[in-house]
Amino acid sequence: MNRTVATDRVTTAREPGAPQADAPGSRATPPPSGRPEPRTPRTPSARLGAWAELLRLPALFTVPGDALAGAAAAGARPGPRTLLAIGSSLCLYEAGMALNDWADRAEDAAERPHRPLPSGRIRPAAALTAAGVLTGAGLALAAGAGRPALAVAAPLAATVWAYDLALKRTPAGPAAMAAARGLDLLLGAAATGGGTRAALPSAALLGSHTLAVTAVSRRETTGGSVLAPLAALATTGVLTGLVARRRTRLPAGRRAAAAPGLSGSTPAPAVTDALAAALVAAYAATAARPYFHAALNPSPPLTQRAVGGGIRATIPLQAALAARSGASATSLLVAALAPAGRRFAKRSAMRKVSIT
Repeated sequence: MNRTVATDRVTTAREPGAPQADAPGSRATPPPSGRPEPRTPRTPSARLGAWAELLRLPALFTVPGDALAGAAAAGARPGPRTLLAIGSSLCLYEAGMALNDWADRAEDAAERPHRPLPSGRIRPAAALTAAGVLTGAGLALAAGAGRPALAVAAPLAATVWAYDLALKRTPAGPAAMAAARGLDLLLGAAATGGGTRAALPSAALLGSHTLAVTAVSRRETTGGSVLAPLAALATTGVLTGLVARRRTRLPAGRRAAAAPGLSGSTPAPAVTDALAAALVAAYAATAARPYFHAALNPSPPLTQRAVGGGIRATIPLQAALAARSGASATSLLVAALAPAGRRFAKRSAMRKVSIT
């Protein structure tokens, strides 16, 4: 998604708590054809590592916040159906990651030969099969959360496949990724509260952030674009102001029963507002600095750092959206996913694995 967002992806969105660039890794000496020599992992741990790299596992920590922010915007307590929505989101996000590398296998053979498919560690047919299986699992989990959730998950899955197979390199690519991330938030609202109307403003804000990140990521390997990081920097400023100054009004019939947090207690508005302000400040700090650096020097490394910063900023933005809906405990839970993702990436030796 991106994913994404996904992002990848975001990035479905991709996105893609994430590192910024591909690990150089070890490259096999290419044969006369110019393609890297295929090599199959010989141990189970090596095979698992290849799949973890293909699926960009550290990026998964940016996904649950979509459904939780959607539930908060709908004014409903997270419950079993929210968990099903999160499971559906994770499956569809990972489907987008596998499909992304399958669709990009020819380009990656030239630009990123160390990735799992061009290096021969995973067969293209296996990646495509995984994308299909994960999509089916995502839709099945959404169906378990109810018809409203499935009604959102189906267009979300279609958007993921359309992005990876057709729209990625077209002018509609960033918009498709933004739509996927917004739909992912609405999936959480539909699964938990049965409706999506109250969550539309939050979905639009999250989608706008994803649009900016995806636009920057289009020049990730070549650099040279000043306009994209400048536009992303401006978008970050606008979103910071909107999230900090405007508080979501819950549906009329749910204001009394709205779940401000997982505990069910209602914090004072001043406390919730202060929490939202702190989280939106964390969002701005995470995204703005790398965008600014990429605008000053749009080299590939700084552009990649800008993409990574934008993806990492997704989590504090999700948490801020939950906080401005009054769900303080939910927002803290979402915010905790950021350090958890960093620790996971460090322990799994994937800090330098690109998530786009």
